[in-house]
Amino acid sequence: MTAVRVAAALGLATAALGLAVPAAAAATGAPVTRQGTQGQSLTVSRADGLDPNGEQVTVTGEGFDEEKGVYVAFCVVPPVGQPPSPCGGGVDTSGASGASHWVSSDPPEYGRSLAKPYSPGGRFSVTLTVSGTIGEDVDCTVAECAVVTRADHTRSSDRSQDVLVPVSFAPGGASASTAPAAATAAHEQPDGDGPGLALAAGGGAAAAAAVGAVLVLSRRRRRGTADA
Repeated sequence: MTAVRVAAALGLATAALGLAVPAAAAATGAPVTRQGTQGQSLTVSRADGLDPNGEQVTVTGEGFDEEKGVYVAFCVVPPVGQPPSPCGGGVDTSGASGASHWVSSDPPEYGRSLAKPYSPGGRFSVTLTVSGTIGEDVDCTVAECAVVTRADHTRSSDRSQDVLVPVSFAPGGASASTAPAAATAAHEQPDGDGPGLALAAGGGAAAAAAVGAVLVLSRRRRRGTADA
C-alpha cells in the first residue's frame, strides 16, 4: 500500500506540474495594462510566464504628466504608500543597460542627452529587460516584482506617478542568493542631484508545491515511514 500511495501522489504532483506550465505559457502573449491614480496608464507587452533568465518587454505609457519625469524600471512591489524599490538597473548614466529608463521632457541640464522626452499626450514607449532576479539579492520568482513607473529623483517623494504592472515567471532558471526581505531592508532610495535607481535586485506556486510534495514523499519512502 505504501508504494501504491506514493506512486499515486507522484502522479498527481506530476499532473499539477503539467497543468501549471501550459497555463502560464498561454498567458504570455497578452499585454497587461494598469491605471494610475492620476488617470495615466501603463502597458507591458508580456507580463506572465516570462523567462527567468531574462526577457525583453515593451513598456508603453499614456496620460502621464509631462511636467514630471519618471523612471521606468523593474522593481520589488513595495508596501502601500512606499516607492517601488529596490529596482534593477542601478545608476545607469549611459542608458545602455536596458534595465531602466528615464522619461522626462524637462530634465536638469545634465540629463538632456540621457532622458527620453514624452510624446504628446504624456506618452512613451521603451524596451525593458526583465529577469527573475534583481541584483544579487532579490529572487523575483519568490518576491512580488513589477514593471513600474515612479517619479524621478527630482521629485522622489511624489507618489502620484507610481503605476505597477506585476510580473510572473515560468518555473526554472537561476535564483538570487538570499531572501528578498533582507534585500528590501537594505535598499537605497534614489535622491540627490544625480539620476539613477537603487540597485538590489510570482508565479509558479502550484508547480513549486507539487515538487515539494514529491520530495517529502520520496524521503518518507526511503526511510520507510510513509503511511500504510
